[in-house]
Amino acid sequence: MAEVLLFHHALGPTDGFDAFANELRQAGHTVHAPDLFEGRTFDTIEAGVAYAGDVGWGEIMARGERAAESLPNELVYAGFSLGVMPAQWLAQNRTGAQGALFFSSCVPVAEFGEWPAGVPAQVHGMDADPIFMEEGDVDAARDLVESADDAELFLYPGDQHYFADSSLPSYDADATKLLTQRVLDFLAKLG
Repeated sequence: MAEVLLFHHALGPTDGFDAFANELRQAGHTVHAPDLFEGRTFDTIEAGVAYAGDVGWGEIMARGERAAESLPNELVYAGFSLGVMPAQWLAQNRTGAQGALFFSSCVPVAEFGEWPAGVPAQVHGMDADPIFMEEGDVDAARDLVESADDAELFLYPGDQHYFADSSLPSYDADATKLLTQRVLDFLAKLG
């Protein structure tokens, strides 16, 4: 079974985020889901991003690094939206990465160096999500797919950014079911 370090989105560690982590655990995987916001949750993306900006993006990234310090190097790094930043940095820069899972976001690979050889990745997003489709994430995901040995981009019909968080009105059960199956298949190949 795989060991996963999963980072939450800009609303913080919501019940839906925890439910997703638990679903992976129920499939037999070890999932670490640290709180980058130190107990805070937010009602809007803007409020969560503002908090991260106030704390400092460097500090958010450092919190992600600290979460990984006591864990083995052989991890799958995963993140939802804002959480993709520390996940992707670690996947690209921490020796031993086993894989990467990015939900509703992707950073240009060059931002963090090069994509490591042999590290598989999946990027998941909705095909009409204005954040994912219009702010450069889908382009970064396509570039990752082209530059990595084994990377896939999955687009789901819809316009929601947090479609895989079951505690939010934006939740899409059908898309999340397919996303979860693809993630479980990905992890099964690694474990």
